[in-house]
Amino acid sequence: MKLYYLPAACSLAPHIVLNELGLDATLVKVDHRNHRTEHGEDYLQVNPLGYVPALALDDGSVLREGAAILQYLADQKPERGLAPAIGSLDRYRLQEWLGFLGTEIHKGFIPLLYPVAAGKYVDTARPKLEQRVAWIDQQLADRDYLMGDRFSVADAYLFALIGWGQAAWLTSYYKADIHFDRFLHLQRWYARVRARPAVQQALAAEGLQ
Repeated sequence: MKLYYLPAACSLAPHIVLNELGLDATLVKVDHRNHRTEHGEDYLQVNPLGYVPALALDDGSVLREGAAILQYLADQKPERGLAPAIGSLDRYRLQEWLGFLGTEIHKGFIPLLYPVAAGKYVDTARPKLEQRVAWIDQQLADRDYLMGDRFSVADAYLFALIGWGQAAWLTSYYKADIHFDRFLHLQRWYARVRARPAVQQALAAEGLQ
């Protein structure tokens, strides 16, 4: 397998999951400015839409959406429990989380990451994103991870996203103009996830430490 990634982007999530599962994959860094890989390949031949992550499988097929990639990886070693069993209610809870993170948190960050292009929409986008993060903080009040007492691929996804904002307790990579200092449950979750060896390994490999 090959994981195409950009340091600190949402592709950090499948990178963490690969480490959690001990799966072999080649990491290929992509330059988002010219859509070339670190080896000079045209990334648009891998993903015509140009964004990461993309996971190239050994049979030549490619998965291009983060939520699908995360579930595919988890299902390679179901005994590790990074995703609930297919067909179970908890599996749909996981998909609920992945959908929420993709549409409400991931996309919610976009205007803050590109404020010039977003213009006045930033003033609407920021409080909306803050409300969504506040809701996540409330969910973490009585649980260690998003799905309960076990780390899942949803936690890997949220970890990749939350590092785009700012707080005294997190390492901010993109420094979007939104602050999470008041979210104490999220703070404890962040410290718990960041301390995982698989997360530390991914951060080191992407030059984020």
